[in-house]
Amino acid sequence: MWQAFLNGSEYDLRSGEAELDDPNGDHDWGPERTVRARVIALLLLHGPPPLLGRVASLHIYGARITDVLDLSGGIIEPYFEMRQCRFECEVRMSEARMHTARLVDCYIPRLEAARLNTDGDLHLPRCSIPEGIKLTDATIGTDLMLNEATIGSGRRIRAVAADGITVSQELQASLLVTDGEVSLRGATVGSSLHMFGTVLRNTKGRYALHAPQMTVEHVASFADANRGRSAQLQGSSTTPASGTPVPFASDGGGRWRTKHFECTGGVVLDDGRFGSSLVIENARFELKRDQELSLRRIQTPELNFTPRAPERGLIVLSGATVEKLLDRVGSWPRDQRLWMAGFTYQQAIPKEGHFNVRERLRWLAAATPEYSPLPYEQLALMYRNSGEDTNARAVLLAKQRRRRETLPLVGKVWGYLQDWTVAYGYRPAQAALWMAVLWAASAMYFGAHQPAPLKDSESPHWNAALYALDLLLPVITLGQDGAWDPKGGPQWVAAGLILLGWILATTVATGATRLLRRQ
Repeated sequence: MWQAFLNGSEYDLRSGEAELDDPNGDHDWGPERTVRARVIALLLLHGPPPLLGRVASLHIYGARITDVLDLSGGIIEPYFEMRQCRFECEVRMSEARMHTARLVDCYIPRLEAARLNTDGDLHLPRCSIPEGIKLTDATIGTDLMLNEATIGSGRRIRAVAADGITVSQELQASLLVTDGEVSLRGATVGSSLHMFGTVLRNTKGRYALHAPQMTVEHVASFADANRGRSAQLQGSSTTPASGTPVPFASDGGGRWRTKHFECTGGVVLDDGRFGSSLVIENARFELKRDQELSLRRIQTPELNFTPRAPERGLIVLSGATVEKLLDRVGSWPRDQRLWMAGFTYQQAIPKEGHFNVRERLRWLAAATPEYSPLPYEQLALMYRNSGEDTNARAVLLAKQRRRRETLPLVGKVWGYLQDWTVAYGYRPAQAALWMAVLWAASAMYFGAHQPAPLKDSESPHWNAALYALDLLLPVITLGQDGAWDPKGGPQWVAAGLILLGWILATTVATGATRLLRRQ
């Protein structure tokens, strides 16, 4: 191993048989495959200079490493990579400084790396870490990779404790399986966060993913792992995945499978900033009644929200600011488990299927168990900005009908009257129809009840239809209403027609004005 370090070559202790080389297997690894952690620490912290023309680096494959590998506080110059190694005790890297470290397909009881600082990558793909990882306030110079790792929490609550971590480029955690809370409070990711096909479970605590105040400069994805995303799963060209295989081939080798993002436990992304988009696509959430998928006050140009609606728990979008919302009908709960007070968006586009205005109104009703005007006004504004004035009026009419239910009895009666007659002014055609009905009815009435003329010699020829129309139309005069003198019942009918004419004609004129303004 010492000579391999000087040469920068591999020190391989594997047998060549997959079952015997599995670090998670039950087979004993004897002294011929045993390396003391103290020797590894000596090489990494105080190793000899390389041979001429060589770069000193540590490549250990298939070793059983005894005792605690403690690199805490050290400055590690050599590159090191360990594959299919079995660590008997925890690995400590707290406050260490290093270039690049790759631990691939290893068994590590626990990784302590708070305030670790790397100039390059930290790779942990396919590792099994049953007691969890601590990366609090760590700084990763390029990529952090956790693809296909299995991480538990042991006797703790958190499987991954990475509050305040800074990852300069990508945080790749696809096909990751965790048992315990993943905590990324205040994390900063300089490029993208990928959790394709990841399974997060926490049955001992409240949250499976607790990441408030997280900043991702580009895309944060919680979505399916499928064939179309294989390039992202295997890492970028600048940072290879170090052994992460294509995960979708079946045992037969020819069929590709899709693995969903699954989460058992609450999710908190409150106050997050996502520079390009937040993608929650086709995900599965299993929540308890008191748990939430919380997106309070997030900010992102695009929210792609198409998960399967959870059977229990809340979806919270209160105070979120989104330019474009991509969603589908089946992603939203329909039983008042959606909260979105103060949620603002400029566009709402159905990504799958058809999301018409009636379904949008049911969406708002589910989000407002108690009447609130703002969600309706926000949806109406979105339709109006898109040129869909008819849908905007339908939303505002629905708002008035919801408001009516909060009024006292007198207000409700007046509201029903406005709704039945002029639809609160949002359906001008309905007001025009009422005008036509009133005109026809009043023409028939005055045809049977002709009033006496004011002046016999100056009165025009009697026409019941024109007389009724003259009473019904405000401002305009046809020379009929001032020439006749109705008394008794006809006088009350005439007065009622004048009042109704003002109300209905104003409604029609308002609708026409909206139409002209839109055009």
